[in-house]
Amino acid sequence: MRGLGRVFDSVADAYDAGRPTYPDELYRALSEVSGVGLDGATAVDVGAGTGILTHALRARGSQVIAVDPGAEMLAKLRSRAAGQAPAAVAAVLADGNALPLAGGVADLVTYAQSWHWLDPVASIAEARRVLRPGGAIAGCWNLTHAAQAEWLAAYERRLAGSCPGYWGQALEEWSVPPIAAAMERVEERWIPWTRLVTIEDFLVDLRSHSFMAVLSPEVADELVRRERAELAREFPGGVLSVPMRVYLAVGR
Repeated sequence: MRGLGRVFDSVADAYDAGRPTYPDELYRALSEVSGVGLDGATAVDVGAGTGILTHALRARGSQVIAVDPGAEMLAKLRSRAAGQAPAAVAAVLADGNALPLAGGVADLVTYAQSWHWLDPVASIAEARRVLRPGGAIAGCWNLTHAAQAEWLAAYERRLAGSCPGYWGQALEEWSVPPIAAAMERVEERWIPWTRLVTIEDFLVDLRSHSFMAVLSPEVADELVRRERAELAREFPGGVLSVPMRVYLAVGR
């Protein structure tokens, strides 16, 4: 996991600036499906990155322990949490397959865009260990919905042809991460929403992905230049309307 931490540390600025937040409906669904009220809950956010989910849970009254293998990612998370109460967010540099936490300390263990990087057996065993009775495990992914827009499907196809490490909807074998199969008593939800974003911010988001991080700077810059031109032709006003959907799986 240290190698993974280094990959994402190299794009921490882009991740912090470009990745989208989650729609409010995700948090309503998470509380409803898990049976855990977020206000007053203790959550362990595994693979927290720069804290997109961490800060949203905190804003809804949760005490959050953020765990990530990337020091730069956690530095971004800490800087955003600086104005909050000191005990509100604890940031821990660690591997989600071996959580450095006592058993029975959490009401929720969450994985936002992260569980697919972990061992499917060890990670869930660790989540169960740190949960209190009645707690829940939740994985969620913010995904573009390419089937809803041809321009977006074409964009994904271009990425698949340009990035050897690409894993996404343009690949026939792509599917959502199989977290539901790793848990018992699972409920799944799909939450549609629309992201309005400038072309430049959309391209910052592109740079935050692991398949871009492993490219040389020259190759990555050229890819972004080409995509900027393609997107500007499609959206001359400079603002994209991106169909999105959140996949949520909760195990109790």
